[in-house]
Parts: sequence; C-alpha cells; structure tokens
Amino acid sequence: MKKFLKSMTIAEWLIWSIGIASVTVCFFVFKNTRYLYLIGALIGVTALIFVSKGHPAGQLLTIVFSIFYGIAAYSFNYYGEMITYLGMSAPIALWALISWLKNPYHGNRSEVKVNSLSKREWCLFFVAAVAVTVAFFFVLRALNTANLIVSTVSVFTSFAAAYLTARRSRFYAIGYALNDVVLIVMWSMASYEDISYLPMSICFAAFFVADGYGFIHWTIMKKRQHAEETEKAFYNAAA
Repeated sequence: MKKFLKSMTIAEWLIWSIGIASVTVCFFVFKNTRYLYLIGALIGVTALIFVSKGHPAGQLLTIVFSIFYGIAAYSFNYYGEMITYLGMSAPIALWALISWLKNPYHGNRSEVKVNSLSKREWCLFFVAAVAVTVAFFFVLRALNTANLIVSTVSVFTSFAAAYLTARRSRFYAIGYALNDVVLIVMWSMASYEDISYLPMSICFAAFFVADGYGFIHWTIMKKRQHAEETEKAFYNAAA
C-alpha cells in the first residue's frame, strides 16, 4: 500500500480528493441520512483510482461498491441497476480480479498487463452485449422498473465496461464513462423526486472524471509496456 501511495501522481491525488470531497459535502449539505450511499460512493471513487492504475485491488473494491450500489438502486425501484450490479457487475468484477492477478505485468502484481482484443472477440462481445441488453429489457419491464429505457441503456454500458475490464482492455474506461453519463441522468431524475439522491449524481460525475483519466493512463501504460517488451525481445534476440 505504501508503494501504491508513493506511485500516485498529483493528478491522481486531485481526482481522488476532489471526488471524495464533492460527494461528502453534497451528502451533508442536503442532509442525507442514508449513510450507505455515502460509504458506497467513497468506496467507488477510491476503487476507480486503483483501477485506473491497473491495480487488482480496484476490482475487489468494485465488488464491495456493487453491493452498496445495489441497495441504493433498490430503494428507488431501479431494479435494473440492482440486478445489473449484483447479478452481473459484481460477478464479472470477481472474474476480473482473478484475471488481473493471473496476468501481472512482468510479475508486478500492482500492475496488470494490458490486453488487446482481436476483431473476432470484438464481434462476439458486441453480440453478447446486445443479447444481454435485450433479455434485461423484458425482465425490467416485467418488474415495472423506473425509467425503463434509461435503465436498459445502463445494462448495455455496464456489461460493456465490466467485460472489457475483465479482458484487460483500455477501452473499459470508455464503457464506464458512457455508463457514468447514463447514471448521472438516471439519478438526476431520481433527485428531482427526492433530493436525497443527488449525491449519487455527484458520485457518478466524479466517476466520469476518474474514468476519463483511466483511459488516458491505460493508453500510456499500454504504450510503455509494449515498448519495454519490444526492447526486451530485441536484447534477447541479440544475446
């Protein structure tokens, strides 16, 4: 943990601290008494910092966040969010945790090896994402889910983000950023009816910034890993 903290850049400290402060201030300003929301949001913001650096601990925190978020979603009849996070995102995060631990970069368990998906896998991924989304639509409609269309779109973006994270693709961050936008809209709609849900909107706004940074950092990380592996292969061949 000390090594991880020392590795954090000024940008990462700013993203984490501003995210934590924004969520906390909003929570108390609007006199929210649902402390599970606050705890979940703080865990979520922290998880994304670990994930953006390719640290497996981020996946463990994601699993914990999914539980807290599932409870919050249930309280507003966002059954799609509850089922998605508890029944899909959390299990896939467990898969991602195992995958990341099995694929450390050069034995460094604090950094996962970035992966590139083949064209075939991209096609299979898209088909699976559409199939999951269509299936969820009918389930959510049967449950009288609030804001059905938006909830259904959230299923698609959540599946995309979770799958790409498990497959160690840098595009996981794009999936999560799109999901953040959907969730900001969803919880803003909920806040219109009950202002106590506003911290959830602020939470996902912070997530959006963190995921944007995550894509940039993973892109840099991928280029660095590729350059180091190319250099290593060159010296091995020369030897």
